[in-house]
Amino acid sequence: MQQSLGIHMSKDSGFVMDTQCPFCSVQCKMRITKELPVLGSSRPSYVIEGIANAASEGRLCVKGMNAHQHATSTERLLQPLVRKDGQLVSASWEEALSTISSRFQAIAKEYGPDSLGVYGGGSLTNESAYLLGKFARVALGTKYIDYNGRFCMSAAASAGNKTFGIDRGLTCRLSDIPLARCIILAGTNIAECQPTLMPYFTKAKENGAIIIVIDPRVTATAAIADIHLQLKPGTDAALVNGLLKVLLDEKLIDETFISRRTNGFAELKDHLSGIQLEEVADLTGLKVAAIQKAAMAYGRAETGIIFTARGVEQQTDGHVGVRNFLNLVLATGKVGKSGCGYGAVTGQGNGQGGREHGQKSDQLPGYRNIEDEQDRSYVAGVWGIDPTELPRKGVSAYEMMELVHQRVIRSLFVMGSNPIVSNPNANLVEKGLQNLDFLVVADMFLSETAKLADIVLPVTAYLENDGTLTNLEGRVLLRESTIASPGETRHDWSILCQIAEELGKKRYFSFQSAEQIFEELRLASRGGLADYYGITYDRLRREGGIYWPCTSTEEDGNQGMMFTDAFAHSDGKAIFMPVASRLPEEIPSEKYPLTMTNGRVLSHYLTGVQTRKSPSLAARNIENYIEIHPKTAQKLRVEDGEWVEVTSRRGSFNVRSRITDKIREDTVFVPMHWGGVQNVNKATSPELDPHCKMPGFKTSTVAITTLRLRK
Repeated sequence: MQQSLGIHMSKDSGFVMDTQCPFCSVQCKMRITKELPVLGSSRPSYVIEGIANAASEGRLCVKGMNAHQHATSTERLLQPLVRKDGQLVSASWEEALSTISSRFQAIAKEYGPDSLGVYGGGSLTNESAYLLGKFARVALGTKYIDYNGRFCMSAAASAGNKTFGIDRGLTCRLSDIPLARCIILAGTNIAECQPTLMPYFTKAKENGAIIIVIDPRVTATAAIADIHLQLKPGTDAALVNGLLKVLLDEKLIDETFISRRTNGFAELKDHLSGIQLEEVADLTGLKVAAIQKAAMAYGRAETGIIFTARGVEQQTDGHVGVRNFLNLVLATGKVGKSGCGYGAVTGQGNGQGGREHGQKSDQLPGYRNIEDEQDRSYVAGVWGIDPTELPRKGVSAYEMMELVHQRVIRSLFVMGSNPIVSNPNANLVEKGLQNLDFLVVADMFLSETAKLADIVLPVTAYLENDGTLTNLEGRVLLRESTIASPGETRHDWSILCQIAEELGKKRYFSFQSAEQIFEELRLASRGGLADYYGITYDRLRREGGIYWPCTSTEEDGNQGMMFTDAFAHSDGKAIFMPVASRLPEEIPSEKYPLTMTNGRVLSHYLTGVQTRKSPSLAARNIENYIEIHPKTAQKLRVEDGEWVEVTSRRGSFNVRSRITDKIREDTVFVPMHWGGVQNVNKATSPELDPHCKMPGFKTSTVAITTLRLRK
């Protein structure tokens, strides 16, 4: 394993630098060599190679191989921009910061501090995420802060907290995957979203594992499956009821584990007695025999791991859907031992760490509860304020957009996110942002959201800033750089400190480095569920990565396996929960006959702001598209490759058709990386899961019309 990271400068601005990919939650380590331009060329070339690490084992995917291209793009914002006479024009930092301070203070004075909102991102470092939460609550005094990670793992996070008493992406380690004899991949397309992890699953198959994929599409991940359950979107919870019913009937449950380490099984057993497999099959669109085969494979396997991702979680019953998968884990006792466990496959680079330290509306650092008086008192003590000065909890990300639209929130500060593309019901979001009194965006590029801003602040890229990130298995990693920031770009955390100083709050934000912020984060997280106190930069440099929780600098940070002896509830036991089988909030109708689901493609990341600036990545998918089954296309008179309009109850967008038999006839699929007229979220449902406030991205009903026939 690579034990140290660094940069070695050569003459004439060439360099060799060790860093890590800024994209998905694997956080692969890499070495970038910048070579000087050859004779006749004006641009340098870059050599990218993976370096050994515990997660990806030195592998890189196409996004990682080309990540440097957006960081070196000529389209990078290099100066602050201020809107004058309707146009964004270059300005000094002094003007930009002074204007932000005066406008924030004027709006707060007239409408109260809660008229200010802060919207963060799941790709920010732990240090920036931590400081953004502190900035909202201490510098601005607002309760309204949330982030785009709400759309990533909130359903799995809330389910893990309720079931296990704690939320960490993986309860086991990636190295446990080859030891599992049955693996369930539910609503996750790892082959395209986290491709450097696929060799783990290949090794598991070589070792005799049965892989079960649950997905309405025949994805690249489904291609490796021994059993593919191609269910109707939105029926995952019902499917698991069928699987549990088979396990119970076939006596494939672990009664000893259930008795010793769980609560609530009697209620679940009573609930399952009323489940009929035929009804589950009808609801999910599957055959009874397929449900039985999958259940028997998982139940009979000595070891097994279940992974869920957005396909299960981005639904209005995503919380209970994940809880039912956790019921499956607990019923078979497949947790807390080698080759067993549960994992929520995080999409964003720091989706795990980003939510642990204060970006979520109801959380304080260390995964503390902002409504808990003891938690409030502890964090207030670290921050040097009175607990009464801490705002109470706000609302979720999309609910913030509704408050923007209603003009309850009149000014918004956006850092590391593009809400106009990532939120559901995008037309409402765009209209709300347009009507704000004052919008500030900190970004590397002029994103769709930044184009609406009153002030845009240029930030550094991953090659230029330091900080820690927490990957999908809960391993904290250190990313360092000594490359100079281009132009007048500044680090996220530095910008927050400078605005706070303008607001008269310098004493709370007098940080000179990311490491100084991390030292305060360690203290603020101490004793919380997500305890980082035992992690230091020096340890990360020596050890390469450390799992949380890590309560002491003497503690071994490389164990990783959770729940070997007890769960995190006060009695040490996990909790079962009966889950009803039901249809999604929206069901197909004569007017909107198809169910639309969305997701990612291999070459792009989130809303595409960074990956579309990479020529190599953009060339792979230059435009958005919609997957339609051949029989469905024939009924709609849609030809392959033609432009269509997709319409829902919220709005419509235009994309090119892609006819494929790798999707259900009643379902269509659209990637989520494009804005403008190709933005799938103009049509997605804003209905929220009542437990975690996750929008129902995966189950919107739509109609399709060809633009050719409309003419």
